[in-house]
Amino acid sequence: MTEVLAAVPTAPAPAPAPATPARPSTRWRVWLPALPFALLALLTVVARLVVPFDPETVVAPANLEPGGAHLFGTDATGMDVFSRTVAATQVNLVMAVLVTIMATAIGLALGLVLGMNEAAGGVRGLLGRGMNRFTDLTDAVPPLIVGVVVVGLFGPSIVSLSVALALILMPNQVRLTRAEVLKVRGDAYVDAARMAGLSPWQVMVRHVLPNSARPAIENSSNIFGVSIIVSASLGFLGVGLNPPTPEWGVMISTGMSDVMLGGWWTTLFPALALCVAVASAALLTGVITRLTRSPGH
Repeated sequence: MTEVLAAVPTAPAPAPAPATPARPSTRWRVWLPALPFALLALLTVVARLVVPFDPETVVAPANLEPGGAHLFGTDATGMDVFSRTVAATQVNLVMAVLVTIMATAIGLALGLVLGMNEAAGGVRGLLGRGMNRFTDLTDAVPPLIVGVVVVGLFGPSIVSLSVALALILMPNQVRLTRAEVLKVRGDAYVDAARMAGLSPWQVMVRHVLPNSARPAIENSSNIFGVSIIVSASLGFLGVGLNPPTPEWGVMISTGMSDVMLGGWWTTLFPALALCVAVASAALLTGVITRLTRSPGH
C-alpha cells in the first residue's frame, strides 16, 4: 500500500513591518518654559550695560509720559523709569539667587540632621527634636515681621535682606528634606553602608543626602519666586533698600502718589516686571521637576 503524503503548505513569511519614522526630538519642549527665566538671567548680567540712563540720577523733567527718549517715562524726581526698572532686575534677582542658595543649603543640612536623629536617644536625639521644634516656631512667625526685625537690627542692605529672607523661607526646605530622609534612612542600601563600616556622617553625605535632596531642589524655584515677592513687599513697606537704589517694591511704593495724579507709568512698569519674574520662576519649577524625575535621575 502506497502512502501518499500531502504537501503541507507553508505559511507565507510575514511582511516586514514598515519602518517607524524617527520621532523628532522633544528635548526642546522640556527646556522651552525655562526661556523667560534664561532671558531674565541674561538681563541681570547686562542690566547696567543696556540702560540708556543712569538709574540713580535725575536725567529729565519730572513725570514725563512714556515715549521718545524715555520709553517708560520719568518718575516724580525726574529719573528714567525704564532704566530703573531694568536695573532693578539685577538687584531683585541677585537677592533672590542669594536667598535661594542659602535657604536650600541650610534646609538640606538641617533636614538631613533632623531626619537622621529624630528617633535617636540621648543628647543627639534631644538636640534633633529641639531643632525640629525651633524650625516649626520659625515658620509660625509672619515673614514680613522677621524681615522688619532683621533689617532693623542690621540695616537695609542686600546682604541683610538676603539673610532675613533665607531665615523666613528655610523652614520649608527643612520639612521637605526631613520628610524624605525619614523615608530613606531605613532602606537596605543605607543599612548596607552602615554594615560596611561607614561612619554616620559618611552614610548621611554619601547615601542619604543624594537620595533625599530632590524635593528641596524642585522647590528651590518656588523659593526664588517667593523671595522676590517678599523682598518687594519689604521695599513697598519702606523697610527694604533705600532710594534711589532701583528696586521694584520701592519703585511701586514711591510711584503710588503719582498714580493719583495720573502718572500710572511709574508704578505699572515695575509691577509688570515683578509679575514676569515671579511667573518665570513658576515656569522653571515644571522644568526642574521634569528633569529630576526623568529616567536616570
